[in-house]
Amino acid sequence: MLVTMSDKELRRINVIQSVVEKRMHRRDAAHQLALTERQTQRLIYRFRESGAAGLSNLRRGRPGNHRLPESLKLRVLFLLHDHYSDFGPTLAAEKLRERHNITVSVETLRKWMTADGLWVPYSRRRPRVHQPRYRRDCLGELVQIDGSPHDWFEGRAPKCCLLVFIDDATGRLMHLRFGETESAFDYMMATREYLEQHGKPLSEFYLMLLTTKSIVLITGQFCRQITKAINANGLTIVNRFLLAI
Repeated sequence: MLVTMSDKELRRINVIQSVVEKRMHRRDAAHQLALTERQTQRLIYRFRESGAAGLSNLRRGRPGNHRLPESLKLRVLFLLHDHYSDFGPTLAAEKLRERHNITVSVETLRKWMTADGLWVPYSRRRPRVHQPRYRRDCLGELVQIDGSPHDWFEGRAPKCCLLVFIDDATGRLMHLRFGETESAFDYMMATREYLEQHGKPLSEFYLMLLTTKSIVLITGQFCRQITKAINANGLTIVNRFLLAI
């Protein structure tokens, strides 16, 4: 019979054998093994009954006490493939508990899904490659507009929003305007003032709303792509205003 033993268990054999052969006291053996005398005595009994094999871990190769049944694992994986194949472990665990009355920890479910190919851990995923957007070459070719609500006057006046026109090529602040809020009217007024002072960035430009608080004036070479995006997502008031200029 082949018995697998760790280095720690192999070291115990020499110490316990020395006690059995009366070459060492039980107290000294307990001290070397970092065990109590009672635990050492149990090892001595097992060594006398079964030899060196008696000192190996009796639970090695057996399923743990808290291991879930294999039938439950197969049922969970069947439900995941059938209903939740695009879910992450956390959300899948919630749905299994709510809809199927199956309680499985998120970590256990993550291991099952990873082994079955339903989930790829973030550490194993390929990093996304983001194409950098380089700055423009010339002043006025592209202008970014952003609004920043803040207590600009430090309590000496009501809070307001600063609208800033920033040149993409040089980073210069081309135009600034304070408004009560970051509204379409304030953007229209600020854009009118900018155009009166600097003119259009190029002969053609569009405005694209990138976020709720960031607007970009883009040159004519991107008109076709932006027009498609605007038609797909709908025009805002500011979009229609600049599109009509």
